[in-house]
Amino acid sequence: MRQVVILGATGSIGCSTLSVLALHPEKFQVLALTAATQTSKLLAQCLAVKPRYAAMLCPNAAAELNTTLKEQGSTTIVLAGAEALCELAAHPDADIVMAAIVGAAGLLPTLAAVEQGKTVLLANKEALVMSGELFMDKVQRHGATLLPIDSEHNAIFQCLPTEFQRPQGRLRPTLQQMGIAKLLLTGSGGPFLNRSLATLDGVTVAEAVAHPNWSMGQKISVDSATMMNKGLEFIEARWLFNCTPADIEVVIHPQSIIHSMVQYTDGSVLAQLGQPDMRTPIAHALAFPERISSPVPPLDFSQLTNFSFTKPDPARYPNLYLAMAACAAGQGATTALNAANEVAVEAFLQHQLRFTDICQLNEKCLEHFLNYAARSLDDIVALDLEARAYAQQLVRTLN
Repeated sequence: MRQVVILGATGSIGCSTLSVLALHPEKFQVLALTAATQTSKLLAQCLAVKPRYAAMLCPNAAAELNTTLKEQGSTTIVLAGAEALCELAAHPDADIVMAAIVGAAGLLPTLAAVEQGKTVLLANKEALVMSGELFMDKVQRHGATLLPIDSEHNAIFQCLPTEFQRPQGRLRPTLQQMGIAKLLLTGSGGPFLNRSLATLDGVTVAEAVAHPNWSMGQKISVDSATMMNKGLEFIEARWLFNCTPADIEVVIHPQSIIHSMVQYTDGSVLAQLGQPDMRTPIAHALAFPERISSPVPPLDFSQLTNFSFTKPDPARYPNLYLAMAACAAGQGATTALNAANEVAVEAFLQHQLRFTDICQLNEKCLEHFLNYAARSLDDIVALDLEARAYAQQLVRTLN
């Protein structure tokens, strides 16, 4: 019986994780659930799965949760604050930590799990975007097991040789040593793949969060619409798979059935296919290296009539190319770009910026912080805060 901690339990990944775990009560037990502010949702989850612990980032929300759970006769222990999330991620009884907190807020709890040598299921791409080299060094130093949950990275992982899947951190062999020519990172192109460029200024929040294939939270949905999500995944892949930006190619695949591919030097291309449902990569990572069932229906190949592929247009997806440029520039650039984008997307969701302003803000922030160094965790945290403050100033200017 493996004990599981879910960081970000009330988000889409957290809910999907609970859906998979429910099928295998003989294999997994939920040790702890965490959330930021969604008290009613976490309450329902606690009553359903009866974790030993629950934690909420907001102390007031935690107090409300604690009161209601006690009224219901629950024995779940409720904790509060950012330190509580780190404590649960590093808990001695935890075997698996699902790192599913969206954004920079997930970095410290995820690192806490890594530093205790846990099996970390990484759904928080910002952890590697903000601190790639430092993060992977810690994975190697502390003997943690890092398994990717993003459908694209999980697909690549499944298509890699067994020898590459086993070692962790920066001790992994290079792609070239494994006979790999290129990683092909697929993306749907989002809801505006065929929309006139002249109309993107007028994109509404409702249009931006309506992804054609995936059910995701608002922030990730907007990132998918701008393809910043793919840019962040590009940076993440660079660190996960011990490669360079030149080793990665982004390909638009609107059907979202091929989740990514690995091209070998002999001309072979291996691809992982499946429904656009995050419960598949979650099930894969939970049981790795074994396989368990998930609630996802299998593909019906008689109904798959068309696979198409195109190169992403820089004019349509400038955020993707900003992220690629930041990846080539170094850690400081990717940390600053991630911070700027979180501020810009939130401002768009609050109707303070136009859809096209997101890229404009990101570009200005990247230019400002392009050559900043970020060699330690303190450097990264300080740069993240400084970039956010600068981005907030830009919001007021653009607004």
